Amino acid sequence: MKIYPVILSGGAGTRLWPLSRAVMPKQLLPLVTDKTMLQETALRVRGWPGVMAPLVVCGNEHRFLVAEQLRAVGINPHGILLEPAGRNTAPAVAAAARYLQAQDPEAVMLVLPADHVIEKHDAFRMAVERAAAQVGQGALATFGIVPGAPETGYGYIRRGEPLPGCDDCYKLDRFVEKPDRDTAATFVADGGYYWNSGMFMFRADRFLAEIEKHAPAIAQAAGAAVQAAYSDLDFCRLDEAAFAASPSDSIDYAVMEHTRDGIVVAADIGWSDVGSWSALADVQDKDANGNAVRGDVYLDSTSNTLVRAESRIVAVVGVKDLVVVETRDAILVAHKDQVQRVKNVVDHLKGNERTEHLYHTRVYRPWGYYEGIDAGDRFQVKRITVKPGEKLSLQMHHHRAEHWIVVSGTARVTCGDKVTLLAENESTYIPIGMTHRLENPGKLPLHLIEVQSGSYLGEDDIVRFEDIYQRA
Repeated sequence: MKIYPVILSGGAGTRLWPLSRAVMPKQLLPLVTDKTMLQETALRVRGWPGVMAPLVVCGNEHRFLVAEQLRAVGINPHGILLEPAGRNTAPAVAAAARYLQAQDPEAVMLVLPADHVIEKHDAFRMAVERAAAQVGQGALATFGIVPGAPETGYGYIRRGEPLPGCDDCYKLDRFVEKPDRDTAATFVADGGYYWNSGMFMFRADRFLAEIEKHAPAIAQAAGAAVQAAYSDLDFCRLDEAAFAASPSDSIDYAVMEHTRDGIVVAADIGWSDVGSWSALADVQDKDANGNAVRGDVYLDSTSNTLVRAESRIVAVVGVKDLVVVETRDAILVAHKDQVQRVKNVVDHLKGNERTEHLYHTRVYRPWGYYEGIDAGDRFQVKRITVKPGEKLSLQMHHHRAEHWIVVSGTARVTCGDKVTLLAENESTYIPIGMTHRLENPGKLPLHLIEVQSGSYLGEDDIVRFEDIYQRA
């Protein structure tokens, strides 16, 4: 049996604003350890017998970050499927199933969200092994988390009759929506309910048969998207029109609630979906006063508080039960009981056409990144870092000129028909409308300061003529 981890990396993670943003969602952030949640998910199953390299499903805007983060921990993925639009989990998994079945008709899929914490790795592996025995006989398995408290932020799974010869395996009775606290307490006391983890395991052919039966529109759209897919560098782009035509639905609703072959494998694995700041605090190490701290933080007479400082010292004095999160361009202060309302902040930013829910001041690109330093009327200052051997697209701007000053490293600058090498403390000027390109021909990172001036300084004022990353 060959097991293919299918890692779903398409979420936005708005409940962890201001750290999680649209272009840098929580699965791409190092929230609990020094590795990102995507990296932790991929590493968790690496080296298991019979487990292949992961297949990752992500959005187009995250493709280079996903590839780079996997490369950084030595993982060469089986593939990276690019979703042209978000359509929930059922279409994403159906496309992954079509993709895998075309290569391996007996492929088994282990579907894993990219943004979950699992502390008990051995227990998780044993749960997967129990599920695999049933999946090999045609079952569609979901993993139910043994509840540790009457949580109202999770959906629940009710188990049915036990499966003979499989410890902690049961027929799947039904899924239950997120309950109120009293109902959740009765579920925990009952002993027959589990938290819905959103993790699944099944043969690709069995899942496709079930989704064709219960959600034929999703099956048809996903199949057409894979059939018309095409390669883009190391990525597989699903056909945009076909995938966008799919209804949006979860695996639970589209398949698992309807199949007669669903089972639930009980798992006590130290699991959390890290769906809020209070949930993140629960899975972090704490000091003697119950504080979870990361970054340059000073505490005085503070208890049961999460403090995260990203760019400067944060001093917290005489408080308790708070969440304090600092980034370069935003600060969140909230009571732990109110962190679910962070989404209201994001809605406010969207409604006022601001950008703090979309980008950090540091914006990653396949060639490196840039950081906003200052901005005003008709000018903007950025720090640009280009990785060794990388280069920006050959481009021009209709509304702005640029002045580049090399801080360290070596820059190869194309400006019109002229190509120049610039060293530390040297500079050049790019007039409005001039075709230009920036490259790093050296073996060390290139750091430079860019001063933009003009009537419009938006990132959409870029006309690309040539790009090694095949961006539009």
